[in-house]
Amino acid sequence: MNVIVLVARREFTARLRTRAFLISNIVIVAAVVVGLVLASALSGSSTTAATNVGLVGPASSLSATLTHTGEAAGVPIDPIDLPDEARAKADIQSGSVDAALVPDGHEHYRVLTKTSLDEKVAGVLGAAVKQQALANVLVAQGVDPAQLAVATSAAGITVTSLTPPDPQKGQRIGLAYTAVVLLYATLLMFGMYVAMGVVEEKANRVVELLLSTIRPLELLWGKVIGIGLVGLAQLALIGAVAVITATATGLITIGGTAVAVFGSALGWYVLGFVFFAVLYAAAASMVSRQEDLNSTTMPLTLLVIAMFAVAQACVQHPDGDLSNTLSWIPPFSTVLMPIRIAAGVTGTAQIVGTIALMLVACLAMSLLAARIYRRSILQTGTKMSWRDALARS
Repeated sequence: MNVIVLVARREFTARLRTRAFLISNIVIVAAVVVGLVLASALSGSSTTAATNVGLVGPASSLSATLTHTGEAAGVPIDPIDLPDEARAKADIQSGSVDAALVPDGHEHYRVLTKTSLDEKVAGVLGAAVKQQALANVLVAQGVDPAQLAVATSAAGITVTSLTPPDPQKGQRIGLAYTAVVLLYATLLMFGMYVAMGVVEEKANRVVELLLSTIRPLELLWGKVIGIGLVGLAQLALIGAVAVITATATGLITIGGTAVAVFGSALGWYVLGFVFFAVLYAAAASMVSRQEDLNSTTMPLTLLVIAMFAVAQACVQHPDGDLSNTLSWIPPFSTVLMPIRIAAGVTGTAQIVGTIALMLVACLAMSLLAARIYRRSILQTGTKMSWRDALARS
């Protein structure tokens, strides 16, 4: 165990201290912070601006009606009284007002605008004019519009949804997608780091010196643990910065869910990394040159890409049959369970069950990879295929 710790410490410190690793993480963290701050600023500035509408002469009587009708329709209107049509045209040309209502006969108005009028604004103007005309007719018939409004205020509908929409659905999808992308990138990147490290030591004959004093499996597990801890540290740093920044800027209001998704991503990273890292190490032990590495690691890379593709399909429908079924199957559970946790569609039984199945899968892959690694690590020359490696193991 002491030997494994020493190897892991060497791998961890050697990679953590490299300038490329430090600079890349600073850039990534800065990009995350700037991106989230900009997203918060843009989302905060998405409120609808009020439309300035000039009211010429008698049209000023529509001021209150326009304001109330616009508020009800979600189209803010800012009425501005104007003395005459000439002033209205001048203000429209200068941009002071967006449109102007000019009286054109009894209860009829012309709308002046510079180029075209937004359909929603036109609808509000038309509704306000009709509402004002109706009020005038009621008054002429001796009916008080205010009393009529009170008498009919109880009339309306109440919508009862059998499946109420989740108001935090957008935030949950965002959290799930972020977790999937981080897991995909981290598993792929650090799995390849393990493979490249094994081939580098093998090509330089360093592995022969190391194996003269330690056992092959001690070297394997030391490398996997050391590089895995570097990946875990990077994932924890980026995830923590993202959660804190998103919460501070108001992009995320479900802090408890964000922390749960972040914690689950870290846990599933550990399981997913062990599953793939030992296989990447075994794949690298079959070759002696970096140029041959892609041929043996390609099946593993394709599997990671397939996991990401499935996760992409399940993000919008985390409670679907595809997500529910594949989340029980290792290693797809690595990326699907954080999605289901973010969506709140999984229970304790499924979480415990999928973790247990993933642990069994990690143990099986570790035993298989250890047999291949032990028999292939000292072999040089012609690269070995997976079929040959499995046959020898």
